Amino acid sequence: MLQQPDPRNADLIVNIGGTLVHRDSAGISPFDSLVQGGDGVWEGLRLYEGRIFRLTEHLARLRSSARALGFEMFGGSIPTDDEIIGEIRRTLEANDMRDGVHIRLTLSRGVKVTSGMDPRLNQSGPTLIVLAEFKAPVYSRGGLRFITSSVRRFPPDMLDPKIHHNNLLPSILAKIEANVAGADQALLLDQHGFIAEAHGTHVFFVRHGRSGDIGTAHVFTSTTDACPEGITRDAVLKLCWENGILAEVRNVSLTEAYNADEMFCTGTMGEIAGVIELDGRRIGDGNVGPVTQKIGEYFSALTRTDGRKIIE
Repeated sequence: MLQQPDPRNADLIVNIGGTLVHRDSAGISPFDSLVQGGDGVWEGLRLYEGRIFRLTEHLARLRSSARALGFEMFGGSIPTDDEIIGEIRRTLEANDMRDGVHIRLTLSRGVKVTSGMDPRLNQSGPTLIVLAEFKAPVYSRGGLRFITSSVRRFPPDMLDPKIHHNNLLPSILAKIEANVAGADQALLLDQHGFIAEAHGTHVFFVRHGRSGDIGTAHVFTSTTDACPEGITRDAVLKLCWENGILAEVRNVSLTEAYNADEMFCTGTMGEIAGVIELDGRRIGDGNVGPVTQKIGEYFSALTRTDGRKIIE
């Protein structure tokens, strides 16, 4: 699966440090921490009819990650929520956007006075980048094929997964393995061999009840011991609980995944997408299952009403 560019994005206006500029003229300093060492944090947001879904939660995670990386040390500061929302609004208005938009929000430690890893060299404050694109959910609704990657997710004592940082090389290496295998996504395990997440999404599994009724289904997903706490993941868990579907968070092994009746993945970029194959094993009957479809319907209904209105 390869994303196809939307022709409406050919003349995008992007926002770098508060400056609105055409995508072809956009640039970032070679002294910026993102270039120097991937030293930044990010969020993916989605705009629905002028509302950004779970904006408060996304900005809280961005702020938490920036604080954990010490952005406020040595005289730095993190933009307020109102300041960030203001820049998002300016960017959307410049592109005449109000629906079907994905926003990549990036906050780097900022520009250094000279190259080097020392954060004391960052004396200009963080750089905020807002990239908004017309982008429908990117994953096929006909079912995805996964492989398990040889890459492992770090445990908290190596690099805390609660920091939503820009060092994405493990995910990129895992995606390369998926590409070579002809799969859509790569599944990553933790140091103990339990499932952590996919290279860009969280994963859920479903076991059907004896009656086949959705109300007797059992949904389960891995812990966040070795992966970020997903905003869409949290929404799906709450939707299950609110609609009488048993949902559990626990360690999940590959053997359990192979024997699941359904599997699906969640994320801002792709919303809810069914998985029909893992490591060559067919999941369930090889089709996107009824529980996955129902949860997708619940999520679509939620996004039509939930979110902060930031543009008319």
